[in-house]
Amino acid sequence: MDMRVFELFKIGVGPSSSHTVGPMLAARRFLLESADLYKAVKIQVALYGSLALTGHGHATDKATLLGLMGETPQDVVPESVDEKLANLATSGKLNLLGEYPIKFDVATDILWFKQEVLPGHPNGMKFILTRNDGSSFEKVYYSTGGGFIYSADELANTNKTESADKKPLPYPFATMAELLAHGKRTGLSITDMLRANENVYCTDEELDAGLDKIWAVMKGCISRGLQMSGELPGGLHVKRRAAKLWRAANETADVLPHDGLHRVSLYAMAVNEENAAGGRVVTAPTNGAAGIIPAVLRYYAEDCKPSHPEQGIRNFMLAASAIGMLCKTNASISGAEIGCQGEVGVACAMAAAGLTAALGGTNEQIESAAEIGIEHHLGMTCDPIGGLVQIPCIERNGMGAVKAITAASLSLRSDGTHHVSLDDVIETMRATGFDMQAKYKETSLGGLAVHVVTVNYAAC
Repeated sequence: MDMRVFELFKIGVGPSSSHTVGPMLAARRFLLESADLYKAVKIQVALYGSLALTGHGHATDKATLLGLMGETPQDVVPESVDEKLANLATSGKLNLLGEYPIKFDVATDILWFKQEVLPGHPNGMKFILTRNDGSSFEKVYYSTGGGFIYSADELANTNKTESADKKPLPYPFATMAELLAHGKRTGLSITDMLRANENVYCTDEELDAGLDKIWAVMKGCISRGLQMSGELPGGLHVKRRAAKLWRAANETADVLPHDGLHRVSLYAMAVNEENAAGGRVVTAPTNGAAGIIPAVLRYYAEDCKPSHPEQGIRNFMLAASAIGMLCKTNASISGAEIGCQGEVGVACAMAAAGLTAALGGTNEQIESAAEIGIEHHLGMTCDPIGGLVQIPCIERNGMGAVKAITAASLSLRSDGTHHVSLDDVIETMRATGFDMQAKYKETSLGGLAVHVVTVNYAAC
């Protein structure tokens, strides 16, 4: 497995990693791969399957336009997005990569194929560029969750997770069994082995700086979410609650035993309210599940009172990334492919493993915590009301964070032995997801999305 920690933890914007971050990256990449952009006179974007069904609520069209303008998820300024899109709507002109102007009509140049799914993945999109000499260039991309994108050819390659500059890793693993075997042979922890693998590409100092930056963005997102009020965009009229509940929690004189977990839920909800508003978040491993790992990290840093919090946070993220890599490779982290078990379920498992590692758990206890985290999300559907990453997504992150702490607690108080292995539960998640009807996988055609209809873009 040749996947990097910073491929799982990516700085971006909300509300979706697969439907916002991925399409933005794909649009920009398409133009970078196109020859003779100065000859371009027209570009069309076709969205298929889940991207079309929930794309309005997930801001897929807006993200795609930003990518065509040359913006990237990590660098775009969230506060500037509305102005950029308003200028396009007013002028009817799109500057490809910020340099090459063409006429563009959002109503006719973005095509929505809600009843058609491309063969590679439910999140498919096609770009078609026409030049002034009559020639054209088109390409299909798939957004497979967590901001990962692949061309059709790359997706067809069974080694699609391997990069062109792949280097031999000291501790290669494709299963948790292999990672545990490395640990038994060498006496190293999972975090030590992940660090050694990362050192093939970067120094310890560079790795730590990257992890610290990711945590800083996560921490900042929690802080913003605990201060912001108002109504979230999209038409559901969902009001932000995290800040109000946070103030109430800090003002009350009555302290209850479960107040600590209540605060953890609010951390997670704060992040996902920011995500729903299109704010700056970190895919962890997706945007729809972006609140769980930051919430449990803050719980670790503040409530567990570690003696070396910086190193503990880094170990947390390294152990969490190992679980995310296994889930991404052997199942999926895409709600459109296997439901929310692949998003909130995987994030819960990653957070549980990370917390266990940060608190000094053994490799076997880390595996046990991750397994518990996924096992108790098996079968969870992805049925966002109105195609918006709001209901049930925001509260679901709060619940997932609490489950992660419970899973870590159970594993740390055991010797690490358990009946179900992590590899088995990941395979179960994969099989369950592929057995799940498509209407329960990020289409807004089933579940809460059709039983609680306030605004449903998928039905439009």
